[in-house]
Amino acid sequence: MLSLYRTEKPMLVSAETLEAGVWACLTAPADEELAFVADTLGIDFDDLTAATDPEERARVQVEDGYSLVLFDVPVADVRNEVETHTTIPLGVILAGGCVVTVCSAELPVLELLAKGRMRDLDTAGPINFLYQVLYQNALMFQRALSSIDRRRMAFEERIGSPASEADLIGMHELESTLVYLSTSLRGNANVLRRVDRSVRIRGTEEDEELLDDAIIENQQAIEMAQIYHDIIDGTRELFSQVMEARLNTVMQRLTSITLILSIPTVVGGLYGMNVDLEYMPLALAAHGFGIIFLMTVVICAVLAYWLWKKKML
Repeated sequence: MLSLYRTEKPMLVSAETLEAGVWACLTAPADEELAFVADTLGIDFDDLTAATDPEERARVQVEDGYSLVLFDVPVADVRNEVETHTTIPLGVILAGGCVVTVCSAELPVLELLAKGRMRDLDTAGPINFLYQVLYQNALMFQRALSSIDRRRMAFEERIGSPASEADLIGMHELESTLVYLSTSLRGNANVLRRVDRSVRIRGTEEDEELLDDAIIENQQAIEMAQIYHDIIDGTRELFSQVMEARLNTVMQRLTSITLILSIPTVVGGLYGMNVDLEYMPLALAAHGFGIIFLMTVVICAVLAYWLWKKKML
């Protein structure tokens, strides 16, 4: 889908033609829309479609007549019935006084722009527009990381209760998500450094301050991802230790119960042997069965009490 916007301060309104000062937003575009933008602005078709490839790496590419900045953005995802995040490429192309954004799905950061919720956004200033997107994207990563940490704390609150398979899968998905986000953040950091050093993609002093803020926020997101990954790794270890302790407790109790039940089994086995009753204690007594039964119960009770005192039952 191709959407055209222009800034009529203080609002962002729809535009009718693709000309200087217009933002062309391509979201999961058709080939005809890509060809129209490429022909109108003189952009190589392969560069325009690069962001639609989910495996495309983050980079900065400066060509005659246009500049391409490709970086990763976070989006919500569901894996194994667990709400997580993933990243997809977003391409921002500065060409002919226009800004072109290309992505394969709807992105929160672009929705924020399209709804006019970003102050001082001006499509007539392509470089400032790019810096605004980079800055907001770093903040989006931080929000995604904070969401992951909140889910991790929810898992921790359930550690005292029996851990379910869903909890273990959820912890694994959160850890995997942090790996994806960390990798994308490091790629974005390289892009930000390339943009900062680029002569073609340089704005005013005020714009440079915005880029510096984007670099700082992206670095902070990298540190957050590393901290949260370490915490989740510790939480997963805690899950394993708690489950192992519970298993040991269950095995200990089962062993104690087996030991108690072995006493009547042994007594019954001895008196069930085919031997002369004359040599079996209480075998010929009038109340021999009751006495043997009572003695067995008493021995079992004493053993059970001793195991209970030793916290083995």
